[in-house]
Amino acid sequence: MPFHLHFAESDLLRCRFAVSPLWETQEAVRTLARPGRAAYHLPWLRRIRDAAAALDLAPLHLLMPEFGHNPDFLSRPPVVAAPSFEEEIAAVRATDPELVRTDIRLALADTPGAAESPAGRALTADPAAALRTLADLLERAWQELVAPDWPRLRTLLEADVAYHSRRLAELGLQGLLGELSPQLSWTDGTTLRITGTNGDHTRVLAGAGLVLMPSMFVWPRVVSGYLPPWQPAVIYPARGIGALWSRPSERTPAALARLLGRARAEVLCALDEPASTTALAGVLGLAPSTVSGHLSALRGAGLLTARRYGHQVLYERTPLGIALAVSQRGTG
Repeated sequence: MPFHLHFAESDLLRCRFAVSPLWETQEAVRTLARPGRAAYHLPWLRRIRDAAAALDLAPLHLLMPEFGHNPDFLSRPPVVAAPSFEEEIAAVRATDPELVRTDIRLALADTPGAAESPAGRALTADPAAALRTLADLLERAWQELVAPDWPRLRTLLEADVAYHSRRLAELGLQGLLGELSPQLSWTDGTTLRITGTNGDHTRVLAGAGLVLMPSMFVWPRVVSGYLPPWQPAVIYPARGIGALWSRPSERTPAALARLLGRARAEVLCALDEPASTTALAGVLGLAPSTVSGHLSALRGAGLLTARRYGHQVLYERTPLGIALAVSQRGTG
């Protein structure tokens, strides 16, 4: 059944992008319980297997129905574009226990038998204690499962935001949302229809606007939600998942490395999406100063362009850079 979001004119002007490490942590935990997602994240799953086995994630998994309500307080929409995990988890810990109890009950109701289970009853009996337990688990999951790979994840998520911000300027909100996923469509000029959800839900935005959040771990589905008092959001699969877990050497053709030098070829091939010097340094495991030198050389050769996005300078390939990177793949 579909989910419907009704926009007023003011909502069309109050849509923003955000990147959330808390959301990615929640979805990483969910991925561990969803074998269908494994194909997209096998290198990561192999690497974190022992760390995940040492975590008792059962309380979180109990609140993650396949289809249905997930506790909004555990993955609240960011209030700024790029919060730190520490900022987000502090906000989780400050949630009103009664709101926690209500949210947990809604989630348990969507898994048969969960509310009557000993674990379910314990969560609703003492919501303050449940909040501490769940927040502690999320924090450990972040530290063990996501934080080591966050520079790479953040790079691709920020690149997605940069790309779709340009598309928003070109197409407008209605055009952009229709482009993000087949699950999204407009039934008229003001109602967004989201398929693939459990139940028939409707929310009138009434000036609240919408948060658009790219996600790597939510792939391949779009997720929408957040009941009042939270700002509604659409979480969609980010671009670039194909290169997420591959090493630079795996996507850099030997012929291109011989032409440009291995390091500069890896920088060029890593720019499937626009990225900053710092983000590329995190992905490639190089010092920012080293990456900066390679970027300058590639830009001077006409293979890259640079533009400012907010407080960052993002680099992307020119048509010549694209031709070199793409045409060489499969020939090295």
